[in-house]
This record gives sequence, structure tokens and C-alpha cells, in this order.
Amino acid sequence: MSVSAVRVKLPTHLRRLAHVEGEVSVEIDGAVTLVAVLDALETRHPALRGTLRDQATGRRRAFVRFFACEDDLSHAPPDDPLPDAVARGAEPLLVVGAMAGG
Repeated sequence: MSVSAVRVKLPTHLRRLAHVEGEVSVEIDGAVTLVAVLDALETRHPALRGTLRDQATGRRRAFVRFFACEDDLSHAPPDDPLPDAVARGAEPLLVVGAMAGG
């Protein structure tokens, strides 16, 4: 298996929490899945643990959405491979905070 450098765009409040500016890049050894990217992101930036997914269940937080290549991946199985363009680093994985209210 090869190592992939995956680009991740975080919302402003999570960039501040992780003390990063702009995109974050994480290396994935093996299959590039949402779980693998989130594991690598939380390992590299421990302050993000629990912000994107529940630590006990691993489920996505209600007001967090994931997009790649103009597709909403928020409800896709987290072990499914991410699009090839994301795995190659050509396109970023977008983490978006959902809005609620009226």
C-alpha cells in the first residue's frame, strides 16, 4: 500500500483550536477513508479529538458535515474509500460546520 497526502480544509473555529492556518495535510498509509483521515487528523492535532466525531461511538457530530468533489459524504459509510482526487491530493476534504436555526 502507498502513502497518500490528503488535504483537509477545516472551518475557522477548528483551525484556531488546532493552531493551524489554511489547509491541513495528513498522511494516510493504506486505504484513504474518512475514518483514516479523521484518525490521522486527531493524532496530528489532539485538540480536535471529540470535535468532529463522538469519541465513544466514532459517529459524526450532528453539526459537522464532510464534502469532497462537490459531494456530501456526511452520511456515507465512514470506511468507504474517499474519491480518488482526494486520495491523490488534487482535491481537499472539506469539513463544514452546519447551521441550524430559523
